[in-house]
Amino acid sequence: MRLALVSISFLFVITSGGGAEALHERVDALIAAKIGKETFSATADDAEFLRRVWLDFDGGIPSATEARAFLDDKSAGKREALIAKLIAAPQFAIRMADAFNVMLMERRGDNAEWRAWLVESFKSNKPWDAMVREMLAPDFLSEQQRGAGYFITRRLEKVGQQDTDYPGLTRDVGRMFLGVDLQCCQCHRHLSVDDYAQQDFSGLFTVYQNLKLQPADAKHKTAWVSEGLIPARYEFASVLTGKKKDTAPRVPFGKEITVPALAGDDAWLVKPDRKTKEIGTPKFSALREIAQQLPSPEHALFAKNIANRMWWMMTGRGLVEPLDLHHSKNPATHPELLDLLAKEFTAHHFDLRWLITELARTAVYARSSALPEGVTRQPQELCLTARERHLTCDQKLRAFLTATGELQRVTANAKPDVKDDAKKYSLADFEKAFASAFANPPKEAELRVNPSLRSALLLRNGDLIHWALQPRAGNLIERVSKLTSTDVMADDLYLSILTRLPDAEEKRVLAAWIEKRASNNSAALADFAWALLSSTEFFVNH
Repeated sequence: MRLALVSISFLFVITSGGGAEALHERVDALIAAKIGKETFSATADDAEFLRRVWLDFDGGIPSATEARAFLDDKSAGKREALIAKLIAAPQFAIRMADAFNVMLMERRGDNAEWRAWLVESFKSNKPWDAMVREMLAPDFLSEQQRGAGYFITRRLEKVGQQDTDYPGLTRDVGRMFLGVDLQCCQCHRHLSVDDYAQQDFSGLFTVYQNLKLQPADAKHKTAWVSEGLIPARYEFASVLTGKKKDTAPRVPFGKEITVPALAGDDAWLVKPDRKTKEIGTPKFSALREIAQQLPSPEHALFAKNIANRMWWMMTGRGLVEPLDLHHSKNPATHPELLDLLAKEFTAHHFDLRWLITELARTAVYARSSALPEGVTRQPQELCLTARERHLTCDQKLRAFLTATGELQRVTANAKPDVKDDAKKYSLADFEKAFASAFANPPKEAELRVNPSLRSALLLRNGDLIHWALQPRAGNLIERVSKLTSTDVMADDLYLSILTRLPDAEEKRVLAAWIEKRASNNSAALADFAWALLSSTEFFVNH
C-alpha cells in the first residue's frame, strides 16, 4: 500500500464550548490509553517545571529573582500563566528563530536577512504553511520576504570544485517539510522503504536542478535564484534495473503538475536579453507550483512532519523516529495521537504558537524526569516520564550568561569599565566560542549532544568562562560575595545556576568550602559556581 498516510482526509470539525475537550486533554487521554501496567512519573515540582518551560520558550533560564518569585507564588494557575507569559514575550520569537534555524539550516552558516525573517515570522505568528511557501518560492524583491530565500540559496552555493548540490536541496525539502528522506531514490528505488519511489525524488529534482544561483545586484539586495524553462518531461533511469521512466514536476506521493505547452516568446513573462543582461522570468514557475502544493491541507505528511518535530522539540523524542523517515513500516508510537495533532494543527490554520501552547499544557510535558518509586527502567516511547534533554548550544550560552549575571553586559555595546576589566567580551565572542565547543558540524542534524574534548577544554580553561566568574558590578560573584550568611549564599547560587534551592547537605558543603578559603571569598565562590556550571545538572533541562 503506497503511502496510505497521504490519503488521510483532513475534513475535521473543531468544536468549541459545550464542554468539548481541549487538545491537551485529548493528547493526555491517548497517551494514558496505551500505558498498560506501567506507571506514570509524578508531576514535576515547581523548580523542575520552571526550568523546563523557561529553557523551551525563552531559550535560557530565569534569574534568581524570577525563580524565587515563581517558587513563592501559591496561586493555582501559575503554571499556565507562566506558559502564556513566556510565549507572549518578545524573547519567544528569538528562541523559536534559534531553534528553527538549527533545524532547517543545520549549522550551514549565519545570514542576517534569514534570521530577521525568522524572528519576524514568529513575532507575527505567521502560519507555518505561509512560512514554508516563502522558503520554497522566495520573493527576492520583497524586503520582508527575501530573507526566506536563504534556505535555498545557501544550499546552492558551490563548495570548491564540486557541482551545485541540487540533489542535496531536493533531499532537504523532503526531509524538512514532509519528514521523508528520499536521498536513496536519486538513482534507484529505495532499498529499504517500499513507500519511497524514484519518481518521488525525480519529481522534485526536476524543479530544483532548473535553478541558478545569482549574486546580489542593483535590483536584488541578496543572492537570489533564477528559474529556467521546463521544456520536456524529466527522464531518469534506475542504476539497478536500467529501466527508464519520466516525470513532470510533482510533490512526492502527489500528482504530476501539468506544464503548459508554451514555446518561444510565449513561454516568457520577461524575455531573456543578453544585451541588458536580463536573465528572464518564465510564465510557468514549477518552483511556485511546488510551493503551493506541498504545504497544503491535502498533503497529510506536511502537517504530520511538523507536528512530529514539535513533539520532539517539547519532549525530546519524536512520535516517529527518525524524524525524517515517515513511512508505513515505521509507524508512530502513537498513530492516533500523530493523526490528531496533524488534523488539529491543520484546522487551526497551521498556527505554531497555538500548537506549542497546547503541548505545553499537557500532563506529558509537566511530568517529572524522576522515575516512579521502585521503578528502574521504563520504555521511553510510552511518555511515562519526562526525558532529560541536553541543552542546545544556544540554550547553554544564554543559560550561562544569565546564571553568571553577564548577559546584559556582553549584549551591550558599552566600552569596558577599566575599574573592573582590562577587556570586555561581546556576545559575538561568546557565540563563537560556544558554537565551536558545543554545536554539531555543518549539515548534521542537531538531535543529540556529542560530548567532545573541545567542549571540556572550554569549560575547564576557556578565558571567557573565567572572565564571567570574576567579580564585576552586578554579576553573580559580586552579588553573592556581599552576602554574610552561607545559607543565603547557597540559595542565591543554586537559584541562579540550577533554578532550585539547595538541600541541607549542599548548604553544608558550601559552608565548609567557604570556611577553608576565607582569605579569598570571591575566588572560593567563583570556584563553587564553576563546579555548578560544569555539572550535568546545569546542562540538562530535567
